[in-house]
Amino acid sequence: MSGPHSYMLSNSTIFAMSKAAMEPKILVFLLLVSYSSVLFNLALCAQPYQGKWKLLKRSIGISAMHMALLPNERIVTFDRTDFGPSNITLPQGKCIKDLQSSDCFAHSVEFDPATRAVRPLTILSDTWCSSGALSQDGTLVQSGGYRLGEKVVRYFKPCMDCDWEEDKNGLLSPRWYASNQILPDGKIIVVGGRYQFTYEFIPKASSSDQRLYQLPFLKETRYSPLVPNNLYPFLHLSTDGNLFVFANDRGILLDYVNNKVIRTYPVMPGGFSHSYPSTGSSVLLPLKLLSTDNENNTSTQDAEVLICGGTPPDSNEKANIGIFVPASKSCGRLIITAASPQWEMEEMPINRVMGDMIMLPTGDVLIINGAAKGSAGWGVSRKPVLNPVLYRPADTPSSDKNTRFEVLSPSMIPRLYHSTAHLLSDGRVLVGGSNPNMNYNFSALYPTELSLEAFYPPYLSSTKPRPSILTVRPGLKLGYKEKVSLEFTVEGNVNQGDVYVTMVAPSFTTHSIAMNQRLLVLALDEGVKKTPSGNYLVEGNAPETAALAPPGFYQLFLVHEGIPSKGTWVHIKQ
Repeated sequence: MSGPHSYMLSNSTIFAMSKAAMEPKILVFLLLVSYSSVLFNLALCAQPYQGKWKLLKRSIGISAMHMALLPNERIVTFDRTDFGPSNITLPQGKCIKDLQSSDCFAHSVEFDPATRAVRPLTILSDTWCSSGALSQDGTLVQSGGYRLGEKVVRYFKPCMDCDWEEDKNGLLSPRWYASNQILPDGKIIVVGGRYQFTYEFIPKASSSDQRLYQLPFLKETRYSPLVPNNLYPFLHLSTDGNLFVFANDRGILLDYVNNKVIRTYPVMPGGFSHSYPSTGSSVLLPLKLLSTDNENNTSTQDAEVLICGGTPPDSNEKANIGIFVPASKSCGRLIITAASPQWEMEEMPINRVMGDMIMLPTGDVLIINGAAKGSAGWGVSRKPVLNPVLYRPADTPSSDKNTRFEVLSPSMIPRLYHSTAHLLSDGRVLVGGSNPNMNYNFSALYPTELSLEAFYPPYLSSTKPRPSILTVRPGLKLGYKEKVSLEFTVEGNVNQGDVYVTMVAPSFTTHSIAMNQRLLVLALDEGVKKTPSGNYLVEGNAPETAALAPPGFYQLFLVHEGIPSKGTWVHIKQ
């Protein structure tokens, strides 16, 4: 599984084949699907693709529909509570009981990437297709869901033996398929949801939080009143503190304090939809921070959004009747702070819907998971895309911009609807989930996946030495505009011109959206210094404002010659 020429059927495919043994027609079909996939992927593996895969856990007991990394290095993941039995039970005494029945199955777990240990967690309300963010103190704040979960706000603290706490009336409006974003004041904005054309703030700390704010843009951007395909809108906090909101094929800049749209952006070319169920993905590209002595105002610092993948707007309707339309190859870049912003369009090497876009510590973008045909939803996608793609947003001449993409080594496990991916502090990308079925189904065309695997980006296979951060001063807690120094070590000589420091805000990932994902490149002072002990020292500046870096926890990485160190956590406080 971890080598470039290895092959392994997923556990659920093997289960499906054994279950179908008494049904010859089904068995023949599954064998044809599986072994044609073998031949195809062996052909792919024969090519010199970079990166590698490793299976971490064959089963965590649930399918990882939602995923977040906490500052204690634990992954919290969950699916939905109305799936029926999962493959992991709650500890004795934690069964969920009502008048009719008792449910002793867990639908959320805590996973330790270092030891691969799994701990079942208790969720009382339905978290299906919900949203989330890490609060200022590192607590996972998770909002909305289905039916009795649609107004619930849930909290999970990063502490030993902690479990979910729930506020049944934490939201004013039902939020199913909504999106979250952390704001400069530390509050969390919750935008949209199925037939919800409003936004609100959590937690409800003041009178202004106790009201709904209308956002007609969400209604205006629907492809059809019968197809609410602007669900899970893309949200990115701009460097001026306003909120970029993108739905379907266009975006706005929202002054959420005064409930005013202050900018309308051009329609993204191509005729594709990029919102659920035509699920594309988006990232805010690296924010290269200016030095504190730079005469330019940081509030006008450029912010650029990248949106990739999606489908024609009617793809879901067609897939529901068995017509699987090829997904989009398009990517669009838009400088949302420009005076006259225009889309710069590019093409990925592979068609993709339901891809996850993960910012790597280097500032590159990993595009992973998804399918080449169909749309998001139960049973409506075909042709899994097994190869991740690396996108390098910088250092490539615009005349040859397609060389920004690099196809990487394929996984052997299809990751379709309800799959997730997340950056770990050691530089790997954790990948899990995939359940394009109404319930847990291990004999479907694309079975339910309970496994977790790790993708090792090319920098983890490089022959170049990897730097290690020894100390960060002033330490864990950073203030805005504060001087920061990193002492590090690396074998051999340091290339003075190829050292930089990045800060990554951990995301909440679900349905191809990495909510709150943000990467900053710190402004450094001149040169790398040698310390008396023979190590190296680099000095720079923490972000100047909360609009650039909302308060909370970040992973700090030092990158030398394209190779990142392991991340160390820092905490920016107001």
